[in-house]
Amino acid sequence: MQTSPSLRFVEQGMRVFDREHHEIGKVEWVQFGDDDPETPEVEASGPSEKRDDDSLVDVIARAFTDDNVPEEVRARLVQQGFVRIDADGLFAADRYVMPDQIDSVSGEGLMLNVSKDELLKH
Repeated sequence: MQTSPSLRFVEQGMRVFDREHHEIGKVEWVQFGDDDPETPEVEASGPSEKRDDDSLVDVIARAFTDDNVPEEVRARLVQQGFVRIDADGLFAADRYVMPDQIDSVSGEGLMLNVSKDELLKH
């Protein structure tokens, strides 16, 4: 399993900042990548954590519940891993962060190298 080293330090509830250092929400879910989507073992941290009888498909299905994420994007997210952000604001859409969009992870939070608008919405 190949996971961005940055994802290993991301925790649920952590504040998320865009490249302009504006807070855009909090980490709702962290999903580590998997080279082979057929592999039944998966690591996840979030409201729908892996259960003993879950397959990778079960965990990912819960991660994308009610999301309009195209299948090819889902496959990339599963392979590389992702962070799902619970966006701030009444009408704000939650967003997905790919590992290559992470600039740094510290005690202050998750710093991105992109703007909020560059993130995949759901």
